[in-house]
Formats: sequence, C-alpha cells, structure tokens
Amino acid sequence: MRPRPSQGTPSSGSADPRVAGKAYEQVADALHRQVVTGELEPGSRLPTEVELASGFGVSRATVREALRLLAAQSLIRTAKGATGGSYVTVPSAGHLSASLRSGIGLLAESRDVSLEELLEARQLLEVPAARLAARRRREIDLERLRDAIPTHPLELEPQEQFGYNADFHSVVLEASGNLLLAIAAQPVFDVLQTRLVRTNLGARFHRTINGHHRSIAAAIEAGDADAAGDEMHDHVEFLRPFYEKAWRTLGKR
Repeated sequence: MRPRPSQGTPSSGSADPRVAGKAYEQVADALHRQVVTGELEPGSRLPTEVELASGFGVSRATVREALRLLAAQSLIRTAKGATGGSYVTVPSAGHLSASLRSGIGLLAESRDVSLEELLEARQLLEVPAARLAARRRREIDLERLRDAIPTHPLELEPQEQFGYNADFHSVVLEASGNLLLAIAAQPVFDVLQTRLVRTNLGARFHRTINGHHRSIAAAIEAGDADAAGDEMHDHVEFLRPFYEKAWRTLGKR
C-alpha cells in the first residue's frame, strides 16, 4: 500500500520527483515542504526507505540521498536499532544562523552581495534590535552588556578586542527578545567582522568602539529606545570607512 501524503509521499502541493531536476533533490524538496506545512510534525517517524521509494516512484538509493540532504539541513535525524529510522527534527537557532552565515559569506566572496547591501542590512536589523533591547532588557542582559565591554582595552590583543566586540553585539541581539531578529542579524555581523579583522586597526579605533558600546549600553540600561537606536545607527555608520578600506584591501567593492 502506498503511504498517505501526510506520511511522506507526494501531496497535491509537492513537486513530483519524476518531472524535473535531480530526483533526490525533488524528493527532499517534497519532504521539506511537508515538514514546513506541518504535514510531517516534529518527532514523527518517516516511512521506511522502501515505502518512500514506492510512494515517490524512485530507487532506494535516491531516497537515501534525499534523506542525507535533509539530515545535512538538520530537518531529520537518523537512529539505529529496534526503534531506528528517520525522524523529523527542528533546526536549532544556532544551526540556522550558521547556515545563513555560510551562505551570506559565499555571496560576499563572489561579489553577488555588496558591502553597501551588508551595511544596509545591518542597520535595518541591529538598530531595531537595540531599540527592543532598551524596552525589554532584563538585569541579566545588563550584566552581560557590562561584561562585554573591557575595562582595560589597551591591554588586550586585537583578536581579544574583536572577541569583546562580537560578544557585545550578540548580547544586544539576544536582549531584543526576538529570536528571528537575532538569527538574521548575527550572520550579517559575522561576515562583516570576519573581513574587518584582516585589516590593521590601531588602539584608537578600539578605544572609540568601546566608547560607542558604553553609550549603547547606557541607553539600553536607561530604557531609552530612541537613544539606543540612534547610538547603534551612528556606531555602524562610524564603521563604514573601515569596512570600505577592508573591502578595497581584499578586492571587494
């Protein structure tokens, strides 16, 4: 008997793997859609390879490739033993953010995404995040913000400075209380910083950045959303010429 569509076979809204493209990609896409639409719920077990192959009209080898692709996307996990099989999972926020970081990084390297687009995205994401953080901050967020600003910055190596910088912006994103905003913003920040750390920046630069961070943290602690957003906007704009220099040095314009 062919498995029902809700159990991992083509449904009315799924592409038939026998129509176009690589068969395993089509099977993976069909199963992916069923996960996203809720036809296949988190924790549910997929049909066996034999059942999937029969339902989709493809070989078991094709099904295995499709399952490997879904596993790489953290949409399913495979267990062995008496209770073995493939089960639907929910990707973690960290996995989604890492996937975005890899994709955005490749787009930047290939020049399909410009520096201006990255900076525009950062403004659109981090400025509202700072405003939300000012409205929603908890005491633990304020403590973490303070910890992310070094008390003796001139004693630190450049890599340590950049580590503090990354921690500070991560805390602001988390303090916003919006997980999707954090997932989208963190990869953009990471791609920009990865290129910035390759340039030679002096102590004055890091001293200025720490001053910006103190101003942002103060506005968040005061609960002043407008000031927090303005401080973050000015901070990113201050960084623009440094990013431009890094992009020129690396041949990215």
